[in-house]
Parts: sequence; structure tokens; C-alpha cells
Amino acid sequence: MNTGNFFPGKMLFSKVCSSCKRIVLGDRNPFHKLQKTSLWKGSTASHSTVLGDSDSWFATENGKQYKTHRPTGCLQKGVLTLGSAFMALYDPYRHDMVAVLGETTGIMALKRLHRQMMNHPEGAEILRDKPRINSSTVDMDDLGRLQEGTLGREYHDFMTKNNITSDSRASVQYIDDADLAYVMQRYREVHDFYHCLLGMPTTMLGEVVVKWYETINTRLPMCALGALFGPVRLSSKRRQRLRGHYIPEVFRVAPGSELLLNCYFERRWEQPLDQVRHDMKMQVIPKPS
Repeated sequence: MNTGNFFPGKMLFSKVCSSCKRIVLGDRNPFHKLQKTSLWKGSTASHSTVLGDSDSWFATENGKQYKTHRPTGCLQKGVLTLGSAFMALYDPYRHDMVAVLGETTGIMALKRLHRQMMNHPEGAEILRDKPRINSSTVDMDDLGRLQEGTLGREYHDFMTKNNITSDSRASVQYIDDADLAYVMQRYREVHDFYHCLLGMPTTMLGEVVVKWYETINTRLPMCALGALFGPVRLSSKRRQRLRGHYIPEVFRVAPGSELLLNCYFERRWEQPLDQVRHDMKMQVIPKPS
């Protein structure tokens, strides 16, 4: 018997999931790959950026609060939380599980983030306009023609170099409040800006460092989970580098930083990246000497 890939917990969980699918969401599997559809429609702005139409975000049919909303009760959310936590810990690369876990555990943090945005002039505008960052709203070719050193050009170069698309961010589904769901959606879509502003690569080590920063900046439980358990995938040398250099650097810079969700990136494409860093009180995290 080949036991190389045998994992009893995973097998048991798979059986439990098949039995509880109908309990949780009828015939809908809560652990499918999350949709990547656009939630907002809007009008053209500078550099082919489409700002959101907040009225199109809200939906009232079938008990939905927004277009991709999947209403769930307390018991259903409990099952989703336990299941997604198990799978996210077993396989940190299951981004769909991490997304579900973030939605079912982050309500208190999202409420605090929403208040912070409402009390900030730029953040309040974002909540009003509900802009999206994806290939339908941002013309990456246009950003690539901006002057070197600008936010838009640096964002374009970062995404191109790392072969990343903003369309890879999953749509929110299990948050039962439309305003809080948008805050979570915005967090997902600005994640790559943390990398740009901090100068961190998209390697596993870079992702863990960014998760430590996001934990302090947003206090979202899913970020803390990634910060604490992400290092298990690192080599001992990289874990030592993380503990001895990067985490102290994050704690030196992050507590004094502005909330990045309050940055209206779509209106700052032509600004120097260093100016955006200055405004958000962020710094490039240096490499260890």
C-alpha cells in the first residue's frame, strides 16, 4: 500500500464535506474555486481607470446584499470556518480556502477598517466610489507608458515582472454586509501595492513578510494566520532571516504607517512612488546585510 500521499485527516474532512454540502449551501459546494467576476460597473477616468458605480454593487434579489453574495447562517458559517481553516493550514496555497476563512473570521476587523476609512477623506471617497482594480478597470498598457518612478509605472513593472494579474483576486461571497464586503474586496485588490511600496518580492518569504505587515496594518485574522503559519514552508535559513531581520523591520515601520486602504491609488498613478510612500508613511524594507 502506497502511503506517501495518505493523509487521514484530509480524507476524513473530504468525507465530512461531502456529507455537509447540502446542509451548508444546498447543492452548492462552499469549497469551489471562487468566482473572479467584476462586481461594479463604472465610467472611464484618467489612464483608462474605471471608477465604481456604488449603486450597481447593492442587490436585493433572493436575499443578496451584493451581486456575488451567498447568504449563510451561523451554523453554515461555522462549518465554512472550520473547513476552510483545516484546508488552509494543510495547504497554504489553497487561496480559495484562505479567502473563505478571511470572510468568515474578519467581521470585527472589517468593521474597524470601515470606520477608519469613513473617518479619512481619501478613504471615504473610496467607499463612496467603490473603485475596482482589475483588467476591466485599469489599462496596464497605459500605465506602462508612464514615466519611470511613478506609482502607475512601478505597479505595471512589478505585475509584469512577476507575471501577476489583478484578475486573480477572488470575489467576496460570504460576508453578509455589502459595505464590509467591499472593504474586504478592496483589501484583496490592493495587496500587490503592499509588495510595491515595501519593495518585497512575491517569493514565499516575501509573502510572509507582507503578511506580517498587513497583520499590523489591518488586523485581519487571515493575515495573522498567514504570518504565523506561512514560515512552515520556508527553509531553516529563510526562517532565521525572517525572525532575525524582516520581522523586526516590519515592527519598526508598520505601527506608524497609514492604513493602505485609505490610499486612492487610481488617482495617484502619475505621482512618484516615493511620494506615495511618504504619504502612507511606508518604507522599503531593506534586505539583510
